[in-house]
Amino acid sequence: MRLRSKRLPGRVSAAVTALVAVLALGAVTPAEAAPPAPRPPAADRWADRWTDQPHGFASLAGGTTGGRGGKVVTVRTQADLARYAGAAEPYVIRVSGAIDVEPFGSSITVASDKTIVGVGTTGEIVHGELQLKPGTHNVIIRNLTIRDSYVEGDWDGKTNDFDGIQMDSVHHVWIDHNRFTHLGDGLLDIRKDSQYVTVSHNRFDNHNKAFGIGWTDNVTTQITIDHNWFSGTKQRNPSADNCAYAHLYNNYLSGQVADGDPVWSYGNWARGRTRMVIENSYYEGVQHPHQADATAELVERGSILKGTTGRHDEWGAAFDPRAFYAYRLDPAAAVPALVTRFSGPQKNIGTDTVLDVPAAYPTVQGAVDAVPAGNDGRVTIRIAPGTYREKVRVPADRPRITFQGTGRNRADTVIVYDTPNEYGGSSGSATVLIAASDVTARNLTFVNDFDEAAVELKGEQALAMKTTGDRIVFENTAFKGNQDTLMTDSPRLDAISRVYVRDSYIEGDVDFIYGRATTVIERSLIRALSRGSATNNGYVTAASTWKENPYGFLITRSRVVSDAPAGSFHLGRPWHPGGNPDAVGQVLFRETELPAAIKSSPWTDMGGYSWRDARFSEYRTYGPGAAVTADRPQMSDTDAARHEVADYLVGRDGWAPHRH
Repeated sequence: MRLRSKRLPGRVSAAVTALVAVLALGAVTPAEAAPPAPRPPAADRWADRWTDQPHGFASLAGGTTGGRGGKVVTVRTQADLARYAGAAEPYVIRVSGAIDVEPFGSSITVASDKTIVGVGTTGEIVHGELQLKPGTHNVIIRNLTIRDSYVEGDWDGKTNDFDGIQMDSVHHVWIDHNRFTHLGDGLLDIRKDSQYVTVSHNRFDNHNKAFGIGWTDNVTTQITIDHNWFSGTKQRNPSADNCAYAHLYNNYLSGQVADGDPVWSYGNWARGRTRMVIENSYYEGVQHPHQADATAELVERGSILKGTTGRHDEWGAAFDPRAFYAYRLDPAAAVPALVTRFSGPQKNIGTDTVLDVPAAYPTVQGAVDAVPAGNDGRVTIRIAPGTYREKVRVPADRPRITFQGTGRNRADTVIVYDTPNEYGGSSGSATVLIAASDVTARNLTFVNDFDEAAVELKGEQALAMKTTGDRIVFENTAFKGNQDTLMTDSPRLDAISRVYVRDSYIEGDVDFIYGRATTVIERSLIRALSRGSATNNGYVTAASTWKENPYGFLITRSRVVSDAPAGSFHLGRPWHPGGNPDAVGQVLFRETELPAAIKSSPWTDMGGYSWRDARFSEYRTYGPGAAVTADRPQMSDTDAARHEVADYLVGRDGWAPHRH
């Protein structure tokens, strides 16, 4: 088969130590309960504090997914928050910074199918409330601080109904990792037959009436309340009125307001006909830590009570939470350290938005399209195992995306298409084109399966991947094609983009690793495919590095393999796009194994340009294809010390993905 030249038109403390020690003892499980599931690894036990998947009752009856499937937006103003929160379509709404609500104490309506999440610890709703009206469903509110709608002198909240979050007759709601403080009436009010609700890892403080549930004679509400911290609150911690099932576990009640009130200062109250189960919670200095009406049922087990007074009610059978869902109990002794550390807004929540393909977005491109222009937070697109026959385009204004295959290995998740260069040049042929910066791909396979033997075209180059952005990382990925499989480029010749490829696989025949980006390929397998020739089967590289850039391609600590005949493959040739003399390729094969297929004179000319004028070299290559001859420039130890991985990647911003 004849070889074709290039035809391209434009070519990711002590207290804690004590806590870890406590957690290592294992979960405390009531004797009458079923044996616990096998204990997950320690890393998973910490990671589940940050999971974006709801648990408890909010996970039942279809689950709570919030704005999954909708676009991601970042809001910084009341107008934008109100616009997206009240919209009919789903949204993932990131709240960045404090939003001061006007008029004072007014409401922002949250419609169905919404996720509202604070960005790190910055997201705040000040002087206002979020309101879920009857019929609203499928809402996630996470990682916000909602504060300061208190009206001086209105301690009982009788004058102004300024709650933090208020919901009436809703279903499937998850309230997680928020802080509610110093508000006008209730910090959190879940009312009027609301169902399938989970309230987890929140902080309730500096308030009278913290958290009420009910305001109905119907016994319908199902609610899970876990890992919350009630501190400096007086009552409703929570109170649960006529709940069908109220499951409270691993909550911490401390620092209760001490105003001498013998009745209305209390911890957990099962009111009306509520069935309540309390497990492994911690009560410190609380009056009436857990109490129940005569018509209610309350089961308590495994909790620790320190300096408590008043009622400690327990009667009835209530219900078995494990009959509804699985959950993991932390030891009651660990609760103070655990909850004070992990409740309330966390700096690592809301900074990484997760989009699932195909569960929420049927195509990979659909998930990319959901990322906002000018995206300022990391978006992880999790791609389930399968073959996705589509082209994917990541525009320059969609930075900070991570593509994560979720299969057991990279071959489980494949993005493939079959366009040749004849139809749109390198950008048009690429199965995946990444023009944005700060993009990472892991555990994926990218393929262009154009069959060059089946047709006769002038431009049979067919890219699996093209990048032009800066700070691109490929980890445990595979690139499969024939001619021009992987192109790492930059927006223009004198713009330097950097790409890091690690623990990956690249296959092809002609110029299948090429372009002008500074590119490191480390600890990877490169397969040079045979085209059936006895003398010339192709070229591993075709660099077009800008002459002022000392760093082009570094292939290091890797292995090149081939089934081509001995002495029939080149390491590379210099590519000068459009005949530009300033594109002077730089390639270094360093500490890499070479097969017998590599020619004894492995570099060759291209388009009238001599390889000897390029910057091609080897350093400590080995294997049957390695040799030291006059046609194989060897880099000196002195120069090699300036051509390490860090030298190629560091740039002016200190980029060092190889250290992670």
